[in-house]
Amino acid sequence: MRDNTRRLVAVAATAATLVAAAPGAAQAHDSGHHEYGKKYVKVGYFTQWGIYGRGFPLAKVQNSGAAAGLTHLNYAFGPVTATGECVSADPWADWQTSFSDANSVDGVGDVAGQPLAGNLNQLAELKSKNPKLRVLISLGGWSGSAYFSDAALTDASRKKLVSSCVDLWIKGNLPGLQAGVAGGIFDGVDLDWEWPGSAGNTGNVIRPADKANFTLLAAEFRAQLDKLGRGTRKHYDLTAFLPAAPAKIDAGFEGRKIFKYLDFGTVQGYDFHGSWEQRSNQQSSIFVPRGAPDNPDFSVDNAINAWTAAGAPTSKLVLGLPYYSQGWTGITGGGNGRFATATGPAKGVFADGTEDYKTVKNLPGFKLYRDWRAGNSWLFDGTTFWTYDDPAQMRQKTRYIRGKGLGGAMMWSLDGDDDNASLTKAVTAGLR
Repeated sequence: MRDNTRRLVAVAATAATLVAAAPGAAQAHDSGHHEYGKKYVKVGYFTQWGIYGRGFPLAKVQNSGAAAGLTHLNYAFGPVTATGECVSADPWADWQTSFSDANSVDGVGDVAGQPLAGNLNQLAELKSKNPKLRVLISLGGWSGSAYFSDAALTDASRKKLVSSCVDLWIKGNLPGLQAGVAGGIFDGVDLDWEWPGSAGNTGNVIRPADKANFTLLAAEFRAQLDKLGRGTRKHYDLTAFLPAAPAKIDAGFEGRKIFKYLDFGTVQGYDFHGSWEQRSNQQSSIFVPRGAPDNPDFSVDNAINAWTAAGAPTSKLVLGLPYYSQGWTGITGGGNGRFATATGPAKGVFADGTEDYKTVKNLPGFKLYRDWRAGNSWLFDGTTFWTYDDPAQMRQKTRYIRGKGLGGAMMWSLDGDDDNASLTKAVTAGLR
């Protein structure tokens, strides 16, 4: 669920187009070395809009203890415009709104006339509290990727896009404010183009040339970030959010080439199935469960194997983990509820069919089921089914990450965790 309304991911491809890679496919191990030394990266997404209805300011990331366990925080999202430039999706949230004492990272509320307010000022405070934390601006997202294809089409358009992104987010030249006021807040760029060469949100521009142009766009970001870094004596990270579906990998990404420019890529490890379907299922299982009705099917291991088969170095693949559930209701027939016909999506607080971990874990009347062999858990009360990851499931996934030689974990998104950051703490404890 990577959108401020609802993300019905385009992984609902037909089984014929999945061509899932078989477990055990050849992997591009590189002696186990990670780009950040021997530390695993732990990337948490913070949503710009979370400060509204969800009431989730960055102060909660700090006060829950989540920030202390992260290596990276991705701020989502900065859209790409029809004119091929980077802009703010919400300047009020980004640098205008003020935070009270209780909602500020440093415990001191904003005052009138200060040079910078909003989430960006809170990010600066978070970095002050956590000096090793790297903050990246995530570009695109499900609803902000419509014009990536146009912006990546030519050398001139790529240079224009990257220059505007670097100027706005990395150099911190915000419209209407003092030049460079937000400089130094962002340590790099996360490319969330969903998806080059294949369908994403309705209305997205898509071209067969997107596959080669994604590589060229990554190369242009790397070149401009490195040029800036030579002056600031700083390395700027470049990462990308990558799909799980082998068909989408093949349509949009030159697996071996793109990692010449990326510090790492985060692989979608969720939304394998969801409430857009009429049958309850897993959304983030490590392996395909026995008895699964779809063949081939999605799983974490199939997604990772597809990327390594495409030439991606294993140590630069970071596994995405969901902090929310997919749910169905109207299930009859008893049993444990899995792979059962449903009448529709389960009721959710912000969108039907999805629910935050912090809410699902407290639902009354549900029985917990686990499939340790597949790496999947769910809740069922006889009628309603929620597939979800709890701390125990996260610990199993960190063991998978370590055993597979991956680069770390990514979490979408931090506002789905409980007040004690139970999921984040389970992940960070498993990836010390």
